[in-house]
Formats: sequence, structure tokens, C-alpha cells
Amino acid sequence: MKTAGLATLAIGALGVLLGGCAVGPNYHRPPVKVPRHYTALAGWTAARPADGAPKGNWWTAFHDPLLDRLEPAVAVSNQTVRQAYANYRQAIEQTRIARSALLPAIGIAGSVTRSRSTRSGGGVGPVVDSGSLEGVANWSLDLWGGLRRQLEQTRAVAAADQAQLANATLAEQTLLATTVIDLRVTDADIALERLTVRAYRDSLRIVTQQASAGVSTAPPSAVIAARTALDTEQAALIALGVARAQYAHAIAVLVGKNPEDLEIRAAGTLPALPEVPPGVPSTLLERRPDIAAAERTVAAENAAIGVATAAYFPSLSLSAAEGFAQSPLDGLLHTANDVWSLGANSALSVLDFGARRAQVRATRAAYQGAVANYRNTVLNAFAHVEDDLAGLRILAAQAVVLDRAVADAERGAEIALAEFQAGTVDYTAVAQAQATLLADRRSALAVRQSRLVTTVALIGDLGGGWSAAALRDKSR
Repeated sequence: MKTAGLATLAIGALGVLLGGCAVGPNYHRPPVKVPRHYTALAGWTAARPADGAPKGNWWTAFHDPLLDRLEPAVAVSNQTVRQAYANYRQAIEQTRIARSALLPAIGIAGSVTRSRSTRSGGGVGPVVDSGSLEGVANWSLDLWGGLRRQLEQTRAVAAADQAQLANATLAEQTLLATTVIDLRVTDADIALERLTVRAYRDSLRIVTQQASAGVSTAPPSAVIAARTALDTEQAALIALGVARAQYAHAIAVLVGKNPEDLEIRAAGTLPALPEVPPGVPSTLLERRPDIAAAERTVAAENAAIGVATAAYFPSLSLSAAEGFAQSPLDGLLHTANDVWSLGANSALSVLDFGARRAQVRATRAAYQGAVANYRNTVLNAFAHVEDDLAGLRILAAQAVVLDRAVADAERGAEIALAEFQAGTVDYTAVAQAQATLLADRRSALAVRQSRLVTTVALIGDLGGGWSAAALRDKSR
């Protein structure tokens, strides 16, 4: 027994020493070209540190009670996020499976046999019960690091899935914010249509009174034109109800509720427009979860090369057993019936017609593809932020001009209506002025909507306050 124990320790120590090496390339993050600043910032605002960027509950910067109430539910009840979470949990368990492969498997084996032999002179012997009870251990030594590379791969996959979970959460949260903005803008559009309907109704009343009084500037055709304009805007007002219902239903789905379980009332105001400092481009590499997921995928594919390379080398496994065996069965657990065994098994594929070489080449190709995807993800991230910054800069300038246009159109509509009532112009001037005012107000509202939506997009494209530090030690 002492000799067997020493032999087991010696073989185990040999396995640990030999397991110090790991075939395949060690991982290094692929280099990417990072610009020093965003070009879209030129002429708008200088880049500032990201300390002022939204972090955590970034949606509170919009000061909308509905966003504050519903956004936290996305991480808990959104079904897309729950699916991503399940994928992450599966990857964590795969990591634990890979880790367990580095350690011995220990178990218990037992057997009971009943037998009877035939005697040479005829007849049969007595029934004999025999049995055994052993503790067994098996250990596949990781001589070439294949199992450790597999553990490295599963850890990288788990980290990638964790980043994908963060990315899915951020994507659904930004989608909810965008949908809430669309709903609020629709409510504002409904309010605008109601105001327009009221103005058109007043115009119809005035035109009808002028026509009844026989004023030359208000012929019967003017009454028809005023009534047509009123009916058209009333129809547009009714149609907006469809869009609002669809937005409300979409919001319910995003927070994991049935549409009938969520009631959303009109707020009467649009969300506030926050200022989002973008920081410097290099921070995107740490702040965007999709970039982190792509980079961790590269690490996983790099480790897969080592797993495939380890197939070139022989495998070695150790086995040991100790227990009791006795026939007949009585006295099985007596010391005199103690048995033990040690064993080693090695295997090496000599001829595989290029299968291992092809597998290594395939994993290297998968690695190169993951590197290209990582670099493309980074490039797209920079492009998206540039798009957002350019959009916000241009939309801000457009908003200034439209605000002036709305103020002028409001004054023009008031003057046209006063001149019509004084009989100096016909109704056509009033109709044109009111149509211009409505168009400018709609344009101003659309620009406000675009600025809000683009701000949400910028927050999402900057990572929403997420940091790659969240991946550290989470998959171990």
C-alpha cells in the first residue's frame, strides 16, 4: 500500500511537471488603428474627458418619468435580454466543465456475482457469491496544455457572452428610449394637430360668416376650401392614434408585458435634450460591449489553435483503484481481502491522412476571421459615433433656423387672418399662411425628435456607461 501510494504521487508529480507547457500561440490583443479625435467635433465643441458622460442609469438625463420607471425593467423582464443571459449562464457552466477536466475523476465501483460450477464427476457445486468494492481514480494528464487551452477558450467564450448580454441589454434599453421618444413626439404631434384643427375651425367659422355677409373676398369656394382643410386635419389627427397605439404596444413588449397590462398617459412635454460629451476615441475600446465581445471571441479562437495543436502529441492517462474483493462474499471488507491497482495508458495517432493538419489550419482561419470581425467592429463603432456627432451638430443648426421659421410663420398667419377679416385679401392667403405654419411646426418637431433619437444613439454608441472592467474575473 505504501509502495502504491508513493508510485501514485511520483506519477502525479511527473504529470504536473510535464503539464507546465502549453502548445499553440499565446494570446495578444490584435492591434487596431485608433484616431486621436473625432472629426465631426470640428466647429462644434472640443472633445472633453468622458467623466461627464452618462453612466449607469443614463436615461435619467432625459428627465422623463416614463423612462425612469420602465428602463430598469428591461434588464429583468425583456425576453431578448433573458435569452442572452441564458447563453451566458450556459457558457459559465461550460467553463466549469473544462476546468474539471484538469482534475482527477474519483468514484466508487462495486460488483456482486452469483455463480455455480459443474463438477467433473457430474452434478453441480454450491452457489458462490463473490463481490468487490473499490475506490477508483482516473486522471488525463494535460502534458501539452490542450486541456488548459480548452479552459482558456471557454473562459473567453463566457466573457464574450457576458459582453453580448451587456450589449443586448444596452440595445434593448436604447430601443425603449427611442420608442418612448417616438411616443412622446406622437403625443406632441397630436397636440399640434388639435391646435391646427382648432385654428382651421375658427377659419371656417370666419369664412362662413363673411360669405353669408356677401363679402367679396369670401366666395362659396372659400368656404369649401376651409371645410376641406379642416376635414383633412381631422383625418390626420385620427390617424395619429394608430401610431400612438403601436408605440405603446412596442413599449410593453420591450419591458416584458402584454400590451393590455401597460397604460401610458400623455405627458404633455417632450424629454429633455441632454448634452453628451463623447470623450476620446480610444475609450470606445473599453466602453462598447460589442467591441469587448468581438475581442474575447478572438481570444477564444486563439486558444482553439492550441487545442487543435495538442492533437499532434500523445495523450497520457493514469488510473488507480483500491478496495476489496472476496469470493465467497462473506468477509468482503476484511483487511486480508484488500486489493489495489495502478495503470497508465498512452495513445498517439500515427496516420490520420492530414486530419490534424487540416484542423489546425481551420482554427487558424477562424482566428483570422475573428480578428477581421474585431477590427471591423471597431471601425464601425468609430463611424457610428462620427455619424451621431455630425447629426447632432447639423440638427442643432437646423433647429435654430426652423425656430425662426416657425416664429415668422406664426406672425404671417396672424397677419393674413387679420387682413382677410379686413377684406383686403382673399381666403387663399389665409390658407397658404396656415399651411406654411403647420409645415414649419411639423418640421421643427421632427428635428427635435431626430435630436433626441440621435442623442440616444450616441449614448448607445459610446457604450452607455458600460466598461470592459466588468468582464474581469466574472467567468472564472
